Amino acid sequence: MAEDTMKEQIRSGIRALCAKFPEEYWRTMDANKSYPEEFIQALTAAGWLAMLIPEEYGGGGLGIQDAALVLEEINRSGGNAAPGHAQMYTMGALLRHGNDDQKKRWLPGIASGEIRLQAFGITEPNAGSDTTNISTFAERKGDVYKIRGQKIFISRVQHSDLMLLIARTTPRDQVAKKTDGLSLFVLDLRDQGDKVQVHPIETMINHETNQVYFDDAEVPVENLIGEEGKGFRYLLSGVNAERILVASECLGDGRYFVDKSSEYASQRVVFGRPIGQNQGVQFPIAQAYMDLEAATLMRDRAADLFDQGIQCGAEANMAKYLSSEASWKAANAAMMCFGGYGVATDYNIERKFREARLPLVAPVSNNLVMGYVAEHILKMPRSY
Repeated sequence: MAEDTMKEQIRSGIRALCAKFPEEYWRTMDANKSYPEEFIQALTAAGWLAMLIPEEYGGGGLGIQDAALVLEEINRSGGNAAPGHAQMYTMGALLRHGNDDQKKRWLPGIASGEIRLQAFGITEPNAGSDTTNISTFAERKGDVYKIRGQKIFISRVQHSDLMLLIARTTPRDQVAKKTDGLSLFVLDLRDQGDKVQVHPIETMINHETNQVYFDDAEVPVENLIGEEGKGFRYLLSGVNAERILVASECLGDGRYFVDKSSEYASQRVVFGRPIGQNQGVQFPIAQAYMDLEAATLMRDRAADLFDQGIQCGAEANMAKYLSSEASWKAANAAMMCFGGYGVATDYNIERKFREARLPLVAPVSNNLVMGYVAEHILKMPRSY
């Protein structure tokens, strides 16, 4: 009962905060391609973005199950949690693999909002989803690493002070396993000058993402997370958290579509009857609802395992897959239900429709999730 009370307190607290940022606010942000600075500041001030940080560092000391509810409710309210979610999922690597000095240096400032860690530098143009094939290289020169290379589709760089960055410290052709020789760093973006150049990428949604070039960017040795060369295994803590939290955003989007569609279908009268009385309208909405409920169970399972420190790669990937597919089904049901009004910006469906498409391909393509399940769970031959 106490756990259920806590969950409802989180949901009601987020709903109350989001009520101050109605859909008109998000339409304006979308139309202007603006970062929702006021919303992120409000989330930070209320402590929601710091809930995974231990209490001793000024955070909430809660688990990813609780963080998942925050992002889900933001999206269900008609908002978009993506501008702030990285501060949560980067905690997976920093909390589990960072040392005490690193936590003392960064976590209090992140919890208070004085410092932002909203950028996660993984993807590269010539590697894509094959992270072990990245070429960005960090060479140690005395007490610093000098980083050269480039990343692509790195979000929120322009609104972040720090970046969690993975780079090779040993060339791929010199390691026994391709996952070796990768190291994880915290890069301070504030003092790099021209050594880090950011080029924005225009996309179909209001999602600030960039191509980033590193030209001897400097990272002090003390900013290395864990041991040199073992960064890939540390990275997995972050990506599993990311998949669980993105799944939660998808669930929020899906429930937004179901809420809006079921209400509209019950009120909209055509040919003398509510359109929701027609099976062709109501059945797709009902199917989407059932898929969302099933996906929620997998999300909850993955989050529970993560919070217990149990390996959850399969569950996190499946949660992301099932939630994004269910959300997209709900998005299409909503678009068909609203008809012409679905593409009118004032009704907000088209904005959320565009946003719901992204998780099918990012942060990991659903095709890769199916390949992962086939190979690692069903023990079938690797397909890629």
